[in-house]
Amino acid sequence: VQLRAFGGGLVQPGGSLRLSCDPSRFTLDYLSIGWFRQAPGKQREGLSCITKQTGGTYYTEAAKGRFTTSRDGAKSTVYLQMNNLKVEDTAIYYCAASNRALLPIEEEFNYWGQGTLVTVSS
Repeated sequence: VQLRAFGGGLVQPGGSLRLSCDPSRFTLDYLSIGWFRQAPGKQREGLSCITKQTGGTYYTEAAKGRFTTSRDGAKSTVYLQMNNLKVEDTAIYYCAASNRALLPIEEEFNYWGQGTLVTVSS
């Protein structure tokens, strides 16, 4: 499974950004997709997971209330909509795929894509 996360960039505090993840050649019926991020000098943390087949979602405290993950089955694309962004959201954001994960726990994910940088700054 090859993954590509894209859509990062520079945004002002309070702004919004939508990231996309494109797990090429595989349909989302077989893959759960997780979003993670790693800020400078910090460990990577989980944000959300959208599960295969049912598309159920789970968010960690870091993502609840401001971030929403969704998927477009026709496009085989998963999104992370991020609203009311804060300076502390600055990080490299990754998507990852798993054939079994229900939660955004790193060890549950087998496939990782290159990250996309999100910078929140005025």
